[in-house]
Amino acid sequence: MKKATKFAAIALAASLAMTAVTAPAANAATCATKTPITMLGTIKIEIQDQFKSAVADYNASQKCYTVNIIESDRKLTFLQNVDPMYAAKKAPTIMYTLQEIPDMTGSDRVMNWAGTKLAKLVPSSLLEGAKYNGILAGVPSTVEAFGLLYNKAVLDKAKVDVTKIKTRTDLEAAFKAVKASGTGAIRLSGIWWSLGAHLHNLYFTNAGATHEARLKVLDGLANGTKKLSSDNVWKNYIATYDLMKKYNQFPKPNITSDQVEYSAAVSALAKGKAGFWFMGNWAEPSLLEANPKGSFGIMPLPLSTDAKAYGNDSISVGVPGYFMVDKEQSTAAERAGAINFLEWLMTTTKGQQHVSGAVEDGGMNFIPAYKGFKVSPKTFMAKAIAGYVAKGKTLEWINSYYPAGGQNLYGASSQKYITGKINASAYAAEIEAAWKGAVKTWRGESK
Repeated sequence: MKKATKFAAIALAASLAMTAVTAPAANAATCATKTPITMLGTIKIEIQDQFKSAVADYNASQKCYTVNIIESDRKLTFLQNVDPMYAAKKAPTIMYTLQEIPDMTGSDRVMNWAGTKLAKLVPSSLLEGAKYNGILAGVPSTVEAFGLLYNKAVLDKAKVDVTKIKTRTDLEAAFKAVKASGTGAIRLSGIWWSLGAHLHNLYFTNAGATHEARLKVLDGLANGTKKLSSDNVWKNYIATYDLMKKYNQFPKPNITSDQVEYSAAVSALAKGKAGFWFMGNWAEPSLLEANPKGSFGIMPLPLSTDAKAYGNDSISVGVPGYFMVDKEQSTAAERAGAINFLEWLMTTTKGQQHVSGAVEDGGMNFIPAYKGFKVSPKTFMAKAIAGYVAKGKTLEWINSYYPAGGQNLYGASSQKYITGKINASAYAAEIEAAWKGAVKTWRGESK
């Protein structure tokens, strides 16, 4: 599988081009009984209530289908959740994942979305992450970005201008200023998925200025020839990591409960107890719920002390996951219902209100990945991300190439490092060991 890095197409999605779309035809149909459709999980924990609300609205509007959510065990990987369900012949009809797509495309397990209505509404580059084994395994949920989130009021009090933070040196000066103003400088959460998928990704996305250069880094790790300790970008990554650890509001963050830590971090940034938080724009609805009058932003996390270094002025943008539909165990009616639900979500006014509506209105505040959206997110972060995309200041999500369960492994190693259980050398060694022997899905190799 070869992945395009043409973020101009993302800009097209973010610009919300106004093309006419029609509601799924099944809404007006009359059915003797409703076909039950199962979905594993609620996409993301931070918008699970909003997603459940969308499902409830869909179900209330339907005569032919009803969607039932199966709660996943968040302590397990996607495959650890779904494989036993397949073994028990109880596969969910709708699934949502990213890294595990190569694992789901064998043996005719999932539906091919190629040529469907939804696939035609997505810019081609946003579909690349779901292409494997000759099929389009899924359609995207949204476009997201991660970096440094900040509370504008806190930074204004500390007289910190984020537009002047160009290097790691500038970042430390900002941390010092916020701390001197009486507020925690940064919240660096010990959440495994944040560390493993997002923070860890910053090394890979900065490791080369071209897509091919970044893939060669993965080649070297898989071959066992890449040594991180001698890599200057890795050294910069560790230096920035150490800087955030040094100024972390809690030197030894909570690693035992993702949900508890996430909620605590939201509260800290929203209520002005911390100036920065390393996370993604998906947190903005929760921040605004905690502080409806607050003003929050997102900015790049610079790794280098050189302002001109690749990646310092750019933000990580990509698709966080894709909706897949089971083909192996579902009936034709169940697949039709799954498609109908996702079309309702992405093409009807009511569905779009749930997807991209404001948090105060119960929306998920998603940046649309589909053309034809009539509901535009209005928050600062959404607008800021669209601005980075328009300027071409975006970084690739190399975490989409992680082996299945990879982010769990890298997240676990990063948790050891953030809590001081291992040093930088041991951290590098664990990452190298976790990658060694990985199947090169980024080169089209099958598992």
